[in-house]
Amino acid sequence: MNNASAILLIDCPDRKGLVATVANMLYEMGANILHADQHQDRQAGLFFMRVEWALDGFDFAAFRAAFAPVAAGLSMRWRLELSTERPRVALFVSHYLHCLADLLHRHQSGELQCSIPLIVSNHADAEPLAQFYGIPFQQIPVTKENKAAAEQAQMELLSQHEIDVIVLARYMQILSPDFVKRYPNRIINVHHSFLPAFVGAKPYHAAHERGVKLIGATSHFVTEVLDDGPIIEQDVMRISHRSGIEDLIDKGRDLERVVLSRAVRWFLEHRILCYGNKTVIFD
Repeated sequence: MNNASAILLIDCPDRKGLVATVANMLYEMGANILHADQHQDRQAGLFFMRVEWALDGFDFAAFRAAFAPVAAGLSMRWRLELSTERPRVALFVSHYLHCLADLLHRHQSGELQCSIPLIVSNHADAEPLAQFYGIPFQQIPVTKENKAAAEQAQMELLSQHEIDVIVLARYMQILSPDFVKRYPNRIINVHHSFLPAFVGAKPYHAAHERGVKLIGATSHFVTEVLDDGPIIEQDVMRISHRSGIEDLIDKGRDLERVVLSRAVRWFLEHRILCYGNKTVIFD
């Protein structure tokens, strides 16, 4: 437990004294605060906070019980997380394997603090990679005719493996509203453009046709509206008139790897708060 920590995430209507209230409660219960960050959205009148403290000698259950009535009185939405609890992640992928390979390598090297008990694909391409990393692989073909049945099979697998979060590592299928509703703000996607530009299929082709000078990639939570969920991370790369479509695709893959891995890491470290269709990403 020496390196174990607790994380408290809060969002609520803004008012004076919120930071002091939380800090004083932790101080009175003997907490050693390791990191604290907060943000105010003045337009929305909202306050956001993330505070992390060492668990060594700290009564976690007593704090939860004491904090609950205080939070209710301040109209707080809040949750407590433990760094020792590793979320269970399912990776979904289609033909393109660069994001999957990157996530599996980062996981093996210890960069992503989670367990990955399942890889799901509508094609067979990823099976050798899954076998290399010793992770169970399940191929579930998806067509227009069997889409509902395929999603039902996927959801049964997710339930069997007690999955906490789904990462779409270039999974080229649109999830149904019913599927998305089962995992609110727990499905992370990477889109190969700088959203909101060039949504949908073939964004690199659309970017090339438009003659853009920057290309980008975006990681976001999945909602019922295609490519419109709360944005977690984005990055861009400069290109020129000399760049063909294949150049854009090759360069874009590096961006896709980076933005997706950052988004997944921040989720696992409990650094993300969603409100409306936006996110707060704590340092």
